[in-house]
Amino acid sequence: MAEVKHVVIPTPTLSPVPRRIDYPKWFGGSASFKVRMQMEGGVRLGTAKTAIRIVQAEGLKGLYSGLSAGLTRQLTYGSVRIGLYETIKEQARANDIPMSPPLLALTALTTGFIGAIFGTPSDIANIRMQNDRSLPAAARRNYRHVFDAWVQMKRVEGWGAFTQGLWPNCVRCGMMTSSQLASYDIFKGLLMRVTNSSGEHPALHVSASLLASLVATTLCSPMDVIKTHLMGASGQGSTFGVIKELTRTEGPKWLFRGWTPSFVRLGPQTIATLVLLEQHKRVYRVLLGEPAS
Repeated sequence: MAEVKHVVIPTPTLSPVPRRIDYPKWFGGSASFKVRMQMEGGVRLGTAKTAIRIVQAEGLKGLYSGLSAGLTRQLTYGSVRIGLYETIKEQARANDIPMSPPLLALTALTTGFIGAIFGTPSDIANIRMQNDRSLPAAARRNYRHVFDAWVQMKRVEGWGAFTQGLWPNCVRCGMMTSSQLASYDIFKGLLMRVTNSSGEHPALHVSASLLASLVATTLCSPMDVIKTHLMGASGQGSTFGVIKELTRTEGPKWLFRGWTPSFVRLGPQTIATLVLLEQHKRVYRVLLGEPAS
């Protein structure tokens, strides 16, 4: 009887399933750290001339008016909008739900809208502090910092002061987040396909965020002007009233007033925020013992 040989069939090696990583939600705020031109009446000054005029009148510190309010806004609005957006993307990925460009845009719009609710009080203080020196001496508020601004707003104007321009701001922030974060992910995916590279290259992050900032600045410029006018004034105003007055006095050109300083601000800010966010994630993966890429 012939000897039966036992053939051992090797078990195929399965690729390990990548472990889901829940990134801390404060990454958006930590990664996030033109109003003068939009509030100007009469003759419009360029970005450089506006900066020179501020330095001549107030010194270098004038360029940093509202810094405390601006940082507070980023820690609230920035953390909420980016944290929620990333959480929803992670949940979709975990449940094998494809995030198409329209779904990415809708998700970012929603998270930006929600984030603006938390960031509006500091946004109002920021705008007022930046514009204070352009007002007549008797009309200046002289806020020392964001918390002083909130105390004076409550004492002089009541709780309603904290919601001035809230809905235009929410719409604007929704549009900004959608055209910024969603377009970043879309441009990043497109550039990865075109260059046949991984998504962890810094040059890819910079390129995608620069393109995203162009989209965001152009789409959000009109809402930026309206929001700034509503928040800069004491007392409640209406979006329709601001649009009517701007159109009457300036015609349609008001829609893109301040586009250049907006892009000068938003371009570097978008690049810094999104590149730092990617680096936060990279460092966090390394700390967890996961591959950096």
